Amino acid sequence: MKIEDLFSVRDKLVVITGGSRGIGEMIARAYVENGARVIISARNAAVCDGLAAQLSKIGECVSIPADLSKMAEIERFAAAVAARESKVDILFNNAGASWGAPFDDFPESGWDKVMDLNVKSIFFLTQKLVKLLEAAGTAHDNARVINIGSIEGIHVSDIESYSYAASKAGVLHMTRMMAKYLAGRHIAVNAIAPGFFPSKMTMGIPADIAGHTLAATPMKRMGDSDDMGGVALFLGSRASAFLCGSVVTVDGGFATTV
Repeated sequence: MKIEDLFSVRDKLVVITGGSRGIGEMIARAYVENGARVIISARNAAVCDGLAAQLSKIGECVSIPADLSKMAEIERFAAAVAARESKVDILFNNAGASWGAPFDDFPESGWDKVMDLNVKSIFFLTQKLVKLLEAAGTAHDNARVINIGSIEGIHVSDIESYSYAASKAGVLHMTRMMAKYLAGRHIAVNAIAPGFFPSKMTMGIPADIAGHTLAATPMKRMGDSDDMGGVALFLGSRASAFLCGSVVTVDGGFATTV
């Protein structure tokens, strides 16, 4: 098979949650630039609409804002996608939130907010879109669900972000569970575990911890848009057809060496 066919995502319909900034924007841009049809969602409608308008100058990108921490919004968003499209080739479950606080002071709100968006929304949005994913998948080339975890679900963080770390560990194992039971429906489920990438979330990391992380990373840098875009395109293309339940760690070596 030619490399152009092996890695092509042209004309695929791609849904990306948390797609308006950070890692979601990197993924959305990579897919639009390579000929995919993209739907992005985010809670901030103005930012989501603005990026979609910008990317529409390159290719096809549609904004459907939603707060996916709420079940009613998950159902509304899935219905809006179904009203536009007859199938979904690739779903990136990327929307996420974090919360940091000392153990003795950690609030219930910081637990529930993170778990609802980072874990619950992934499961139920995939459930609500499963018929559209089934419509896209074949034995030769499955539909894809790609969950965005984190290295915080693999190693013990220097930050007391209890619910975030627990949620991302949950995402990675939920990926394996979903992979086992959806493969028979021609849907391959895999995950990406990003390390230190520029985003609104990482901007909130204290400077001393951020500096330590970069110094301890074997590659001595943060990830960039090409690093994330390349992995995301691979996981959505024919090149990854036999991956099922895999976690691709994209962190310059930090989580496995520190």
